[in-house]
Amino acid sequence: MRRNAGWHASGMTGGMAGARGALTVLHLLLVWATAAVVVPVLGFGLLVMGWGGGAAAAVLVLALGMPLTVGLLATAGIPGTVVPWCDSVSRRLRWAVLVFVLGTLGVLAGLAAYSGDVDLGSAGTRIALTGLPYAVAAAFFVPSRWVRLGAVGALALGVVYGGFVGPAQAQQRRHAAEVARYREHPELLYLGAAPAGMRMSRAEVASAYFGVEYRPVSQDRMGYVGLTVRSLITPTPPCSQLVAEDVTCTVDARGEMRVIHELPGGIRDISLIRRHGDAMAEVSSQTLDEAGLRRVLDTLHPLSDTELERMMRDETITRHF
Repeated sequence: MRRNAGWHASGMTGGMAGARGALTVLHLLLVWATAAVVVPVLGFGLLVMGWGGGAAAAVLVLALGMPLTVGLLATAGIPGTVVPWCDSVSRRLRWAVLVFVLGTLGVLAGLAAYSGDVDLGSAGTRIALTGLPYAVAAAFFVPSRWVRLGAVGALALGVVYGGFVGPAQAQQRRHAAEVARYREHPELLYLGAAPAGMRMSRAEVASAYFGVEYRPVSQDRMGYVGLTVRSLITPTPPCSQLVAEDVTCTVDARGEMRVIHELPGGIRDISLIRRHGDAMAEVSSQTLDEAGLRRVLDTLHPLSDTELERMMRDETITRHF
């Protein structure tokens, strides 16, 4: 008899715990659903009225919308028999005010993260997430250690994602998008080895060309080499159009064009132009000889991810619109 009585008491205790658990879930779901429906409407009303009527209209929406939202939250808390704060009308109103304030702080934090390009999913997902801070706030009023620990865990996950993981992912997306913009015309992105004693100092990407400047490593030296890889849409003029009094132009058997412009003081401006894949590559200088310029053309190679990353990091590459 005593054994049967023990089993009966144990079953009753388990049944009561199960009922309390179900009521807790229902309570938090009601809070979440109410906030997920009402708060986006309130926010949209603020946006529309503030845009059309200014600050005064926005204040009016707040003055009407906030008490209405608190009242609806208090109504949603009526079935919350598991929450001592919901056992009377006055206490339930105070509970609704606290849930509204704490939940709205969470929504504002989410808006700040979203404005920082943190991915919060589709429009439907963002609306559903709107009610989550209010449900988490309500969970802290439930007299259950496990429910409160769950609320702490949800809050910690939100802080970690919104403050660290999400911004890092957003930065990665922005970086990937920037790389993709630089690589819109891969047939032009060719880089030659820097001449001896020089380094790549600047590069510019445009829709029809890719320009690179090489300058001496030592600031005490003077020198400049320019490499331009152009689209075939902008063809190079033939030698007959380039020849002038101080300009000579020749084309060798491989089709490489050499243009030499004699400048005052015995300075020679040398340009070598060569077909490279689906583009034309031109390298020119007034300080480097033909052999050095030809080596730049001979070492042309597709711009690697490592090279592009370094140029972006050092801010030596720009895009021209």
